[in-house]
Amino acid sequence: MSARYQVTGAAAAEISASIESGIRHAALAPGDSLPPVRVLAAELAVSPATVSRAYAELRRRGLIVTAGRHGTRVRPRPPVAARRAALRPPPAAGLRDLSRGEPDARLLPPLGPHLAALAEHIGPPISYSDAGMLPEFAEAARQRLAADGVPATDLTLSSGALDGIERLLTAQLRPGDVVAVEDPGWANQLDLIAALGLRPIGVPVDDDGPLVAGVAAAIAAGARALIVTSRAQNPTGAAVSADRAAALRDLLAGRTDLLLIEDDHAAELARVPLHPLAGATAHWAFLRSVSKPFGPDLRLAVLAGDETTVARVAGRTRVGAGWVSTLLQRLVLSLWHDPAVTALVERAADSYERRRRGLVAALADQGLSAHGRSGLNVWLPVTDETFASTVLRDAGWLAAPGALFRIAAPPALRLTISPLTEADLPPLTQTLTHATHPPPPPPS
Repeated sequence: MSARYQVTGAAAAEISASIESGIRHAALAPGDSLPPVRVLAAELAVSPATVSRAYAELRRRGLIVTAGRHGTRVRPRPPVAARRAALRPPPAAGLRDLSRGEPDARLLPPLGPHLAALAEHIGPPISYSDAGMLPEFAEAARQRLAADGVPATDLTLSSGALDGIERLLTAQLRPGDVVAVEDPGWANQLDLIAALGLRPIGVPVDDDGPLVAGVAAAIAAGARALIVTSRAQNPTGAAVSADRAAALRDLLAGRTDLLLIEDDHAAELARVPLHPLAGATAHWAFLRSVSKPFGPDLRLAVLAGDETTVARVAGRTRVGAGWVSTLLQRLVLSLWHDPAVTALVERAADSYERRRRGLVAALADQGLSAHGRSGLNVWLPVTDETFASTVLRDAGWLAAPGALFRIAAPPALRLTISPLTEADLPPLTQTLTHATHPPPPPPS
């Protein structure tokens, strides 16, 4: 715990509020450790049960995490905004940042011409009663999904993939329910599940997607929902293969007690075919975001699913946010219909493919088995994440530690290939080779 911050309080609610205040004012930073229950109880002159209740409340809200011998710590991204952390600062001078998981900004389509065209042809302002999904947008979305074998009779929209996942989980589940997630898996998704008071259970992943035995074990353990990344899995690059999809469909066939959520966030950038699970269960949803191919600021995802699931999400949206902006829908529709934008996205997909495959092949030449079948990231198993990250930083590189993405999976680093050039591969590979081989501990 930060030496500058002292937890206060005589009741569980006061103690949890004090810790939240420390996080909000950045006196407690992500990853900072908190005192053991008995130590803090002695410092505050309260019972250990009082501190335990405070910690339990903070865990339920996703602000802290308890990890065995590593103790209790502030989550990497707790769901409370710190005053001094509004925007992520740039990496230290001289560091090449491979940690962000974002697309290459140079390969995103320019929005200016499309915005200008919309400005010229925009109609009169819409009313609250007229808002919702535009019929022409729905038709285009259905055609794009149908081309990949996704049934799309029932559709709605969300403000990005993660927003769609949140709306699905809150519509179907309650705090304390178990959610089966990929392990390793998307860090933001793990944080969201914690913030919703849900309990994640990890499903091991290989290059072909979630392992069937792992999904079966999660269902046996009481999972009420299963989240699967169709392609470009973050962080491993896994993509659900035809054989894996068939085996998973057999396992899931006809289940009425499990919500199946598929996330196809890479969409047009994926260079592997889609093998959807959509429709395998009675309650299902398929999400396709536009952020990766067209730009992170385009907060829109198409959500297809069974009639009941889509109706619940759409109805909850209607009484809350209302709708996804029709201006944003028209902008995305314009991008979809522009052949020049389609060609640019194709070139971007080819570029990511070359860079990702190039890094995986260079590492393989050094005897290192990295994962990166699709998408923007490469997952490199390491012995010691702290040592590997330090070696990289000393050599001018910044990577994301695997701990952000793992539940029970072994240590690794996530490397985003978007900033890399072909000339970067030899020096980066040399550094990674050193980073994966920590020196033996000194003799006792």
